[in-house]
Amino acid sequence: MKKIITLLCALSVSLLSASALAKTVTIGMAIDDLRLERWQKDRDIFVNKAESLGAKVYVQSANGNEQTQIAQIENMISRGVDVLVIIPYNGEVLTNVIREAKRDGIKVLAYDRLINNADLDFYLSFDNEKVGEMQAQAMLEETPNGNYFLMGGAPTDNNAKLFRQGQMNVLQSKIDSGDIKVVGDQWVDSWLAENALKIMENALTANNNNIDVVVASNDSTAGGAIQALEAQGLAGKVSISGQDADLAAVRRIVAGTQTMTVYKPITILADRAAEIAVELGNNNTPDSNATLNNGMKEVPSFLLEPIVVNKANISKTVIADKFHAEKDVYQQ
Repeated sequence: MKKIITLLCALSVSLLSASALAKTVTIGMAIDDLRLERWQKDRDIFVNKAESLGAKVYVQSANGNEQTQIAQIENMISRGVDVLVIIPYNGEVLTNVIREAKRDGIKVLAYDRLINNADLDFYLSFDNEKVGEMQAQAMLEETPNGNYFLMGGAPTDNNAKLFRQGQMNVLQSKIDSGDIKVVGDQWVDSWLAENALKIMENALTANNNNIDVVVASNDSTAGGAIQALEAQGLAGKVSISGQDADLAAVRRIVAGTQTMTVYKPITILADRAAEIAVELGNNNTPDSNATLNNGMKEVPSFLLEPIVVNKANISKTVIADKFHAEKDVYQQ
């Protein structure tokens, strides 16, 4: 009888252990703005991967409003999620709400944009300073002299500052030598194309259309700038950078109105983020390859490599990766 009881106890402990291992991790995904094509792709890939790992994901979009995002994160905390995955609209204002999450034992992963002065568990992104360097280098190779207009991203986005730092790493010596002249420098609220359009219209007016290069920090801002250039008959004559490899941008590269974009293989990013979120939810420690100081702590991080895309390598990059279908890129 004792043997039977012992076996039953052992079986009970075993079943409890298996149940603990089989815990369903709940993830709250707080996204800056689903109006942007980029974040729609990230959401879909992340959710599919997380669910394949047995997790449950709640997704909310702040549509570019920091107070909305704070309220949405508070809602996720009250729902008792295990992990918060945050793509911040403004990475400077989330300190208090993340403190609330940590008090409730919730793990926090900053996705693609660093959140400053907050107790993060992990940060996953690309080498964003390198993105800016790639953009500026491509512009110099295309147009090594002339009038450059710098179009930064959202001033609330820490990544936008990293892109600019990378751009200046490449451009500063050319500015100092006089090879290039910066004829304007503006940041685009919320990364929106309509804001970039207005900025570019004003820049062209102020410079009598004498602009040779636009260093645009992403494809949405590049698209807005190109609209303004088209109205003046300058599309295709002005070199312009981008980032995110949006379908519209890749089509513009084929058409010759945009010079390049930076492709960040977001399938790798989103899949890895889902894996990390599940690891954090199970109280495991994800692998890192870097640490970044966010003003509060050294945050364990994993940084991926970005890739330049231009007319010559579209087939070998975004099409080969099935990021975009060839028929969609070339509108067959």
